[in-house]
Amino acid sequence: MKKLLVSIVAALMAVPMFAQYSSGGFELDKENLYYGVRFGGTIASVGGDVSVGSKVGLTLAGVVGLRVSHSSPVFLESGLYYTQRGAKEDNITITHDNLEIPILVKYGIKATDDIAVLPFIGPYFAYAVSSEYKYKGETVPKDQFRPNRNNMGFKLGCGVEYNKLYAELGYQFAVTNFVDSDDITAHNNALFLNLGLNF
Repeated sequence: MKKLLVSIVAALMAVPMFAQYSSGGFELDKENLYYGVRFGGTIASVGGDVSVGSKVGLTLAGVVGLRVSHSSPVFLESGLYYTQRGAKEDNITITHDNLEIPILVKYGIKATDDIAVLPFIGPYFAYAVSSEYKYKGETVPKDQFRPNRNNMGFKLGCGVEYNKLYAELGYQFAVTNFVDSDDITAHNNALFLNLGLNF
């Protein structure tokens, strides 16, 4: 699975530009390749058999996208995200920092000559580079808290671009179990807001 994800991202970055390159992000009337940077935040929580309240985290990312349809403004976007996830409530704090690769399908809608609206949906694949569980400020040993480092789910949201400026709001629905257990089901979902630039 990891090799497949790496191959997809590499292919997107290596695809030759079969039409004009966009110097300002999305151009809905042209076929183009674009790059972007994202900075934002998440409000994450854990739901399921275990329910823990929300925790605020940061997001940093680099993305690459490609128009994939000759007849309509459909884009395929991927990239590499660093996201801080987890949950917090009373005496419990869960930290789950991920490297994440989404594969998003975006559809461009021209709102004005300068503004494009881009709803999107698609899966994401994540790996937790660090996980920590604290109870009453004390770190719980790893043999008692066994997080599932591999995580996947779906992202749903909408972006807006004005010239090179970009903003998006969406929600991540986790599919895989947050903990490595057959007895407990927990999902780490998150609301996210990102700002950035497209080139």
